[in-house]
Amino acid sequence: MSAALQLLPVYRITVFVPPADVEAVKAAIVAVDDLAIGHYREVMWTSAPGIEQFRPGPQATPTVGSAGALTADPTVRLECSISRDAARLQRVLQAINAAHPWEVPAVFVDESLFPLP
Repeated sequence: MSAALQLLPVYRITVFVPPADVEAVKAAIVAVDDLAIGHYREVMWTSAPGIEQFRPGPQATPTVGSAGALTADPTVRLECSISRDAARLQRVLQAINAAHPWEVPAVFVDESLFPLP
């Protein structure tokens, strides 16, 4: 019979990044947090490029496209998890915003559980 799993409360952070900027965003994150889970460090997941669509408003200064124009551009989904520590979360979010090329990066934070053996 196997041992019970420990359910570690985590923040799961998901950010959509242009393919050319993925490594810079990853480096910025690990510069402020080791992303440790169990005996592993720098734990991240990336998904193959998808397409993000957006229409910048008149006050926007978009990196891609122009105000008022519908734009579709490739992005990579980058995810990581950290323990539920508000200060740690703020450091990671600030690093993402500093390294991300967009005016408003698409970043999502969910409360989740990570099962550890």
